Amino acid sequence: MDMSDQSKQEALPEEAAAPVENGPSLEGDYEVVVRLMKENEELKDRALRVAADMENLRRRTARDVQDARTYAVTNFARDMLSVSDNLRRALDAIPADAREAGDAGFKTLVEGVEITERAMLSALERHGVRKLDPQGEKFDPNFHQAMFEVPNADVPANTVVQVVQSGYSIGERVLRPAMVGVAKGGPKADAAAPAEPGPVNAQAEKDA
Repeated sequence: MDMSDQSKQEALPEEAAAPVENGPSLEGDYEVVVRLMKENEELKDRALRVAADMENLRRRTARDVQDARTYAVTNFARDMLSVSDNLRRALDAIPADAREAGDAGFKTLVEGVEITERAMLSALERHGVRKLDPQGEKFDPNFHQAMFEVPNADVPANTVVQVVQSGYSIGERVLRPAMVGVAKGGPKADAAAPAEPGPVNAQAEKDA
């Protein structure tokens, strides 16, 4: 065997064991991993924000749909209250003795008007319209409108002692505030006493 060939064979293990100068370094791999982890965190954060935005949008949409269903008949209901008021005024204008002395046809007419009034109020109630009758309750400007004061020392001040016109609510809104007379001159009402359950007047006298 030639001595030069033997020298080459002996040199091979040393060359094979020598590090590859152009290969990726450990430091370079670490930087790549750090960069990928940072990008992953950014993507995760972005995905969470998008998910939160979508959830908020879903809730707002659901609330808007519910409001649309609840308050879609607001204007129509307010107009129907005027009709109901006129029916009640017509009934109240009939003297009691006239009802008793009237013939069968007249009594049937009166009963028909009463049935019509009840049917109209029942239909409005099915669509979320609720009658407010605050007689004897503490006055609350959120859904009552004071028309006058009545001197009365026997009841707490600001108690509703007379309802001139019934109020109505629809959902959580006041459709029409009750027109009332309130007492004055009596003891102060307990501030902690709860008022009549009713809606917050955030949209009083406003269309839905």
